[in-house]
Amino acid sequence: MPTVVVDDVHIVYRVHGAKSGRGGATAALSRMLRRGAGDPERGVRTVHAVRGVSFTAHRGEAIGLIGSNGSGKSTLLRAIAGLLPPERGRVYTDGQPSLLGVNAALMGDLTGERNVVLGGLAMGMSREQIKERYQEIVDFSGINDKGDFISLPMRTYSSGMQARLRFSIAAAKDHDVLMIDEALATGDARFRARSEARVRELREHAGTVFLVSHSNQSIRDTCNRVLWLERGELRLDGPTEEVLRAYEKFSGK
Repeated sequence: MPTVVVDDVHIVYRVHGAKSGRGGATAALSRMLRRGAGDPERGVRTVHAVRGVSFTAHRGEAIGLIGSNGSGKSTLLRAIAGLLPPERGRVYTDGQPSLLGVNAALMGDLTGERNVVLGGLAMGMSREQIKERYQEIVDFSGINDKGDFISLPMRTYSSGMQARLRFSIAAAKDHDVLMIDEALATGDARFRARSEARVRELREHAGTVFLVSHSNQSIRDTCNRVLWLERGELRLDGPTEEVLRAYEKFSGK
């Protein structure tokens, strides 16, 4: 059963003022007003981040996305999640895609406890479901292993603690399509092992999981299929070991 169909998708960013060198707020407002008055766009740089990517994902698959920095992996996930409109092409999804990234927005001034509730509600969980799974989320994250950090504001957490809590919140629910951007790269070996095991559970519950990671071992341990992107283009799509061997030969890793 297909869950995601990506059909000839192109994603283009436009950076205004990139050629003029004037990056101030006043200059930016002036350029916006001139364009509104009918002046043609000047000093606009286009970045073609994803170029004609097509593939179909199915239920029960865990799909790794690999490639050099800036190859379009995170951009593609954002398009699948509906956060970036394609310049050309279409994205079709069966069910609600959920994007989990290391920059997923929670509230820094709220405590970890309140962010668990906020994150759960944002994913469509009821307050009763959040209450039932609250302790499991905290225990999974390991936030309280060295003290009562869950009662402190998230801005006091290290980046690793924040990423672990975000992953733990997202992993508390079975998703139709779950996209994970680098979250498994954080934390110690025990947390990574728990995370990888949880991704396999999500996959077994008929969901589809996408994982962006620079850790080839995490991809090997978690995914049964890999998409390799370079310069926005899909270079190879196939079984994990086959694609990783080709990528490692290409990158010298």
